[in-house]
Amino acid sequence: MNKYTHPLRILLFVSALAVSRFAVNSYGQSLQIVTPESAGFSSMGLEAVTANLQQHIDDGSIAGVVAAVARDGKVVYFKALGSLNIEQRKPMPKDALFRIYSMTREITSFAVLQLYEAGKFELDDPIQWYLPEFSDQRVLMDSDSTDVSQSRTRLGDITVAHLLTHTSGLGSRSSTLYRERQVRDKNYSLDEMITKSASVPLFHDPGTAFRYGIHATILGKLIEVWSGTRLDVYFQQNIFDPLAMDSTAFWAEGEDADRLAELYRPKEGRLTPHRIEAVPWNIRPRLLEGGVGLLSSVKDFLRFSQMILNKGELNGRRVLSEETAQLIYENAVPEQAMPLGEFGYWAGSGWTLGGFNLVMDPSTYTFPVSVGTLWWDGSAGTRYFIDPSQGTATVIMAQISPSRGGGFREDFTRLVDAALIDRR
Repeated sequence: MNKYTHPLRILLFVSALAVSRFAVNSYGQSLQIVTPESAGFSSMGLEAVTANLQQHIDDGSIAGVVAAVARDGKVVYFKALGSLNIEQRKPMPKDALFRIYSMTREITSFAVLQLYEAGKFELDDPIQWYLPEFSDQRVLMDSDSTDVSQSRTRLGDITVAHLLTHTSGLGSRSSTLYRERQVRDKNYSLDEMITKSASVPLFHDPGTAFRYGIHATILGKLIEVWSGTRLDVYFQQNIFDPLAMDSTAFWAEGEDADRLAELYRPKEGRLTPHRIEAVPWNIRPRLLEGGVGLLSSVKDFLRFSQMILNKGELNGRRVLSEETAQLIYENAVPEQAMPLGEFGYWAGSGWTLGGFNLVMDPSTYTFPVSVGTLWWDGSAGTRYFIDPSQGTATVIMAQISPSRGGGFREDFTRLVDAALIDRR
């Protein structure tokens, strides 16, 4: 039996759809807002969170921010501070839209698990079965080189599991090689990017090392192949609609575009508007990018995070069986590819088949986390944590490049942790 095969998973998937189809009374409900003390938090401690975020705004680290904290499905903190757009004097609303960049990956990976549960593929399947472009992809002789003529025959095939765990040998969209070979551009179509990705040698043999990269964008194309549906349509029908995520999409237009937070970069002591992408976010891009392409809101991502914490269910809507959802909480990086890195949190993390970073050694982190916490962030100043040991989900979003923003996210995590008085 395939090591990733789960007995009766097709039956479980059908059962999950049946539950979501009939649980209409809960559809669209929001996470209930409660007093901090009723969920084990200190109101005074959370006031310190707000004061610190406001200080980061006053200091010019960020223009504005939206942040939320939930425990056991109840919201104890939800604040919007500062400006959506400094130049237009727009205050930051709670329903602001943010470029979430790499936080897109977990949504894409979740969709992959849904289709796995539906029996569309096995996790050990070579991706060339579905995307023949990858059949003859070679490997660089020197992973630090950009000379594609110096390559060798690949040992082994890229599997779906390799894409989910960043162990395929593919690289980062910002790598020198990919930039030189123009592998990724939002002006390309997804099919064009697939062709370009497969035409460049891998950095290493599949399954032998962890290299954070464009894997989720390749998974996005596989979702289209397996489902017979365009990626944005699949997301809408199978994730966003069932979870009432009404503010998550690949672009914003009309009134929604008015909620899009301006992205800023520090320049000569002040925040100035900045564009990371040449293609604007208020028009449909040619590239529907499952790696870094989504816009979302704090409310929406809190709903997604709570569903993950609930092992595939939110407000009576089950979108993944509990058995399959368990894969989201288990490190799936091959032993020979561990650790993920030599320094910082990379040295103390794993990566799951749900596409999530998994905390394995909290001592490697510079901010408080629990063993078993799922988390990740985005390159424009967003971040989230899902902590099953404490039953908490936290989301914070700003728009700043580089994303550090004076350490506002790290301060937020430390102060929220300090405000938690009833620990488990």
